[in-house]
Amino acid sequence: MKKKISFDEELYARIAINDLIIFAIHSIKRKGRECGFEDLVSECFRLFPKTFVFSKYPKWPDSRKLDRPLRDLRRKGLVKGKPKTIFSLTAKGKKKSLEIVKVFRQIKLL
Repeated sequence: MKKKISFDEELYARIAINDLIIFAIHSIKRKGRECGFEDLVSECFRLFPKTFVFSKYPKWPDSRKLDRPLRDLRRKGLVKGKPKTIFSLTAKGKKKSLEIVKVFRQIKLL
């Protein structure tokens, strides 16, 4: 059985949703896995459940919360891919993910 890891809500609530998504993509890729849409929804919910929860059903992730942020991240050139393909970070996105990791460490998320 997989160990459930999530961060303290009070800490990650201060982080922009776009940055949480970048971190989740980084986390999936760091594990050597491809980042399909379902994988990304799962990772976001696993790491940051209160941000990505389906409001009426708190045990389920809400994939709609990734729609606009993913479009914004693609428009900004940080992420490549679409829900029917595989997501990956661009060079600019990888640089941003390392900045986010540093921020998480500073506020004791990692």
